Parts: sequence; C-alpha cells; structure tokens
Amino acid sequence: MSDVETLDRALLRRAFPLPEISEESDKEDRGRLLVIAGSRELAGAALLAGMAGLRAGAGKLQIATARSIAQQLAVAVPEARVVGLEETEEGCLAPSGIGQLLALAKGAQAVTIGCGLQQGPALDEMLDALLGSGLDTPLVLDAAVLGSLAPRADALRTWRGGATILPHSREMARLLDCEAEEVEADPLAAVRRAVRHFNVTSLVKGPFSHVAAPDGRAFRFEGGGVGLATSGSGDVLAGIVGGLAARGADPLTALLWGVWLHGEAGRRLTKQIGRLGFLARELPDEVPGLLET
Repeated sequence: MSDVETLDRALLRRAFPLPEISEESDKEDRGRLLVIAGSRELAGAALLAGMAGLRAGAGKLQIATARSIAQQLAVAVPEARVVGLEETEEGCLAPSGIGQLLALAKGAQAVTIGCGLQQGPALDEMLDALLGSGLDTPLVLDAAVLGSLAPRADALRTWRGGATILPHSREMARLLDCEAEEVEADPLAAVRRAVRHFNVTSLVKGPFSHVAAPDGRAFRFEGGGVGLATSGSGDVLAGIVGGLAARGADPLTALLWGVWLHGEAGRRLTKQIGRLGFLARELPDEVPGLLET
C-alpha cells in the first residue's frame, strides 16, 4: 500500500497535468458534459453543477432535468442545452425518460449524476439502465445516487468508462454499511475500502478530504476551510470534476484537480468575504483563474 501524498498545486503540476487545450481548439475539443440533476424542489443543484462544469472548461453543457423546471434552468443557464424529462408526481425524473437519457449519455464525454435528484424506485430504475447500458463514458456519482449504489456494486465494478464517487462521511457509512463515526475515525481506511469494493476512484469529504484510486494511491487535502460546508457546495464539486473529465482528464486526475480547485476557491472566498457566509454559487467563478495559476 502506497503512502498518503499531500494534495497541493505542486503535486498536481508535477504528476497530474490536465490535457492541453490549444488556442486553435474549439468547444468540441473540450468535450460535452451531461449533468443529470435537479428536481422540482432542488432546481438549483442542476444549475450549480452545470455552471461549475463550464467554469472547469467543458466545451458544451447539457442538463437533463425534470420538465417542470427545465424552462427556468434554460433561462438561468443560457450556455446549456436543457432537456426536460417526464417526472413523477413527487417531481422526480420518471422511468419513461430513460431512453432519452441514455442517448444523451452516449454523446457525452462525461456524465455527472445525482445532484438534486430524489431517491426512490424511479432513480433506481434509471441507474440500473445506465449501469447496464454498456457505455464507456466516465461517470461522476454524487448526492442521491450514492444511496442507491450499495446493491449495485457488481454493475459499478464492471463499468468500463471509470467511475468517481463523492460521498461525505455519512454517505460513505451507508455505502460501507457501517457507522459514520467509524468513517470519521479513519477516513483513509474507509475510502480505500470503498475503492476496493466498488472499483471506483473515491473521495470522502471532511475537514481533511481523502482521495483513493484503484491502483492503491491515496491523497490527503488539508485546504478549503469550514466555509465550504454550505448548501450547494457539493454540487459545485461534482460539476467541476465532471467538467474536467469531459475535457479528457482521467478519473483520478479529474478528482484531484476538482478537490484542489474547490478547496482553493473556498480559501480565496474566505479571504475576500469571510470565513463563513460565502455562497456555493460564488465558487465556480474562482475556478478559471485557479486553473491558470
């Protein structure tokens, strides 16, 4: 088992360079990100994830969301193609939209799924269809989707495109069928266990975040600050990781850069605004400048 490395800018520049983007490239060269997110009560999660993906450099953005909020999202994110899908009475995406979702995923270079979705049979059916589709698109799995992964470990282990999960300690505990206190006592052991069980690249969020990869490498990030523990912050991180994956970064590179960019954006806002009270919507605007440093 490898030693734990400190995640910082020097490590990223030395060992995990992002794919080069030339001045002659166009939006197709930077990839298409599909964000499957949002519900009647959580439309903002789709907006945050989508905008973060664009700020991370994805060339095109598609948002698949509940039909009742699609028009508002299309106005709020004019850079995106917003596809409104049938929804259940509770405002969740309905199984009738699965075919359209799979067609969108087939044309994407990365898929971020889970932000603002609602757990339940409809989400389980959608996830079964996606994991059983035979596609090889990189997946970034977060929020509601994490609650459906434990019984789908076999399908996730054989996903050809590479998958990344982004749980906090309570979500990780549900994935591993243990107590949150056990995860918090040894987050490194927990994230390594998740990686072995699901064959994914994984983060466990916390005051210090830990990342592990299937090849045994592990990393610890000590930045960011308490201000990042705010509503919508995780949606931004999921979008950043998805945007980097759409640009062609492998799962580990996309996750490490995503964690660092998210944390450094929080650090900058802490200096500009204060330790507490900055908003998740303010984080993506810091990302382009950080990518240039």
